[in-house]
Amino acid sequence: MSQPSRIDLLQGTLDLLILRTLQTGPMHGWSVSERIQQISREVLQVNQGSLYPTLHRQARFYSLTAQGRIQLELEAENWARLSDAIGRVLKLA
Repeated sequence: MSQPSRIDLLQGTLDLLILRTLQTGPMHGWSVSERIQQISREVLQVNQGSLYPTLHRQARFYSLTAQGRIQLELEAENWARLSDAIGRVLKLA
């Protein structure tokens, strides 16, 4: 089986990636997408159809609020649990 050219994101993962990206500082919406792509070494590509609905289609700068930092912690904890569970299942094979 050949390796896919891109990886589809699980529902909710984009929120986590956006929140983590904004933790480094405020940036324009499309810059968030470019930064995710850059950090993932071109594996993750967030298209406008996914990005802007998540950002509520507002072309402005975004930054994390105190509530956003709390949400980031929750999302990261959920992701770690999910990732660990998937890893355990994969080790069975």
